[in-house]
Amino acid sequence: MSSSPAAQTVVEHIVLFKVRDNADPSKVNAWVNGLNGLSSLDLTLHLTAGPLLRTRSSPFAFTHLLHSRYKTKDDLAAYTVHPGHISVVKDLGLPIVDDIMAVDWVADGLTGTVALSPGSAIRVAVLKLKEELGEAAKGEVLEVIRGIKGKLGEAGQISVGENFSPGRARGYSIASVAVFKGVSEMEEVDSKQEMEEVEKDKVREYLDSVIVLDYVVPSLQVSGDTLSDSGNSYY
Repeated sequence: MSSSPAAQTVVEHIVLFKVRDNADPSKVNAWVNGLNGLSSLDLTLHLTAGPLLRTRSSPFAFTHLLHSRYKTKDDLAAYTVHPGHISVVKDLGLPIVDDIMAVDWVADGLTGTVALSPGSAIRVAVLKLKEELGEAAKGEVLEVIRGIKGKLGEAGQISVGENFSPGRARGYSIASVAVFKGVSEMEEVDSKQEMEEVEKDKVREYLDSVIVLDYVVPSLQVSGDTLSDSGNSYY
């Protein structure tokens, strides 16, 4: 396995869910298992789903997350209409899910493996910019987040981009995923407060709302390829 794979482009897909407070735990487990089973589809380079580790900032009470990756937007579109996916959504998800939000973006220049290892910790940030801002301000926010990678220490990847699926994004237009080897590495960065300092000092004036969530990739995973090998009721 190459230690320095070439930078590539992937399509990121993040879905945030709120499971109903009174949902039967066995049905929640069946739904989560069904989502993770979609990682076996040829269309998906990586897929993981499960409960959030913690909510750091959010106006919404999300409980679960799905993160998947694709080679192209067409592959993501094909995933959304795949019979296996539709079955999980209708039969397992709709009866227990109260709320849902989704963002998609193209991650350029991503290095490392596309399929994250079990135990990897990820921090998802979704930003809603103030309405009066122009493209220049949006570009500045994107560049600031991309620049965080050098300050994250043990973060293996930083993926950031502009949402291209506004239908379920509630006006949130920029999203990112920072990948860490594990929770301890993520918490080490927290202790230095580097990410928070960048956010507060450089982009806060542009922001209307911020969602920041932490998640740990569970053990139930299907191996994926490395990057170098390798719409709209949907998850």
